[in-house]
Amino acid sequence: MSLSIPGAPNAGLFKQGYQNYEAEDGAVIRNIEACRAIAQTVQTSLGPYGRNKIVINHLQKMILTSDAASILKELDVVHPAAKLIVMASQQQEAEIGDATNMVIVLAGEMLRKAEELLRMGLKASEVVKGFERGMGEALRCLNQLVVDQVRDPRSQKELAKAIRTVVASKQSGNEDILAKLIAEAIIAVLPKHAASFNVDNIRVVKIMGGSLEQSKVVKGMVFGREPDSSTKKAKNAKVGVFSCPIDISQTETKGTVLLHNAKEMMDFTKGEETQLEAAIKELYDSGLRVVVAGSTVGELALHYLNRFGILVVKVLSKFELRRLCRVVGASPLARLGAPMPDEMGKIDLVETLEIGGDRVTVFRQEDEQTRTATLVIRGATQNHLDDVERAIDDGVNVVKAITKDPRLVAGAGATEMQLIERISRFGETTPELSQYSIKKYAEAFEVIPRTLAESAGLDATEVLARLYASHNRALDASLGNGKANGKTSKDSDDSSESSSSDEDYDGTLGVDLENDDGSGTLDAQEAGILDLLVSKQWAIQLATEAARTVLSVDQIIVARQAGGPKPPGQNPGWDED
Repeated sequence: MSLSIPGAPNAGLFKQGYQNYEAEDGAVIRNIEACRAIAQTVQTSLGPYGRNKIVINHLQKMILTSDAASILKELDVVHPAAKLIVMASQQQEAEIGDATNMVIVLAGEMLRKAEELLRMGLKASEVVKGFERGMGEALRCLNQLVVDQVRDPRSQKELAKAIRTVVASKQSGNEDILAKLIAEAIIAVLPKHAASFNVDNIRVVKIMGGSLEQSKVVKGMVFGREPDSSTKKAKNAKVGVFSCPIDISQTETKGTVLLHNAKEMMDFTKGEETQLEAAIKELYDSGLRVVVAGSTVGELALHYLNRFGILVVKVLSKFELRRLCRVVGASPLARLGAPMPDEMGKIDLVETLEIGGDRVTVFRQEDEQTRTATLVIRGATQNHLDDVERAIDDGVNVVKAITKDPRLVAGAGATEMQLIERISRFGETTPELSQYSIKKYAEAFEVIPRTLAESAGLDATEVLARLYASHNRALDASLGNGKANGKTSKDSDDSSESSSSDEDYDGTLGVDLENDDGSGTLDAQEAGILDLLVSKQWAIQLATEAARTVLSVDQIIVARQAGGPKPPGQNPGWDED
């Protein structure tokens, strides 16, 4: 290692203030250490028994979750190499909406294995090449490990089968309740062409109090406030949506009025009142019985709306206003006046309900197919409700992925164990130096079952030994009989051979977090622990790409931050007299 000051050879090359880290100064090893640090932060949160983290962000808001995407969103990571891994997990969140933790943990473990290879004397290019070939083999093997698929996306039982595992990793113990609710909401909004399903059509409303069992699905939209008008209910009503204030129009300039007597004072506002009454009557005559205001509603306007029996709801979020327009089929109007027939929407029922002491307004569509479904979730604390919402979000995103690829693989670390065996064997048949990195790449997948076992309080080494023995036997059986697709085929011509290999074949054996039989292992397929194939594919691709990118960096050049000296901090006594 060079004893010279980093950047000294380039002293006259860059502008003053630049920092230059080269390979001789351990730039690659330092990058790997930074990436491993970020991986270790979220590794303990992997799986159903993963630990929660409390993150307090720069606004002093507390976030309590085990969801890696939420944790990293709140952490302001500045190290350039660690940022690459965070970006890979964000891409996974955008593409699939689940398995973000797997991306970071896998990438961190791959870099740890790569560090061992670099210390052995392998060149970074050989490690990268081996990782590339290992990824190709992993993706090829994944297609052979399919054990089930979602046959009918409109069946609640079939959908819940895929959603259960995703929700269990965030809300262990509540997966059956939440999977049923999510499946019910999705079936209500699923269009004729399932592939065009929009995740934005599933909304979540959180109401404090009660328990999760009291949560329910509402076909339509729920707003966490009651109507401003005295009319609280409307059936089969026409709806008008206004993004402008429902009030007397204010002039831009101020004027002074001189009043000579009491009569002039009495008549002063009559003109405005008459004008406003005429505008509200115009709405009533056009058939509107429900008005949704995106801005303020004046007291006088509210008086006339009450007189005509029109229900008024204020929705101050422009995004919620757009969603409501989509539900009722209306256009938002920027002027106060009677809408055209095609600008009006229609709703089957608008009512005010009381849920746990909170009064809410429900826009409900009674027909079978609805454009939006809302999950009303109950819970003891706001942090718990936020975490349940994240689990629901992951479950809904997974259904979006199911509409593209419905295939499922065994969960609980079973698929990763099979990949270790298959990629290791592939590595042994590779004649070049890259066989070392292929075998290390295979070993990296061990981090998933090991972490699952450790978080459940099991003896990870003992559980892994059982899994290795079982999966090695399973692979021998499947390759020996020419079967490599999930469970051994039952319809083989040679029934005796099939039955004997069935006993040996445990290609879906995973980690038993409950440790029911004391062995720490279970059959993931029989237990119904199934992961989506496409989310594993993306996780492996993104983790490998992130690891390869970090390994291919040999120099970091950091420019001096723009701007002058930092401004002085706020005076602590600024609000005192």
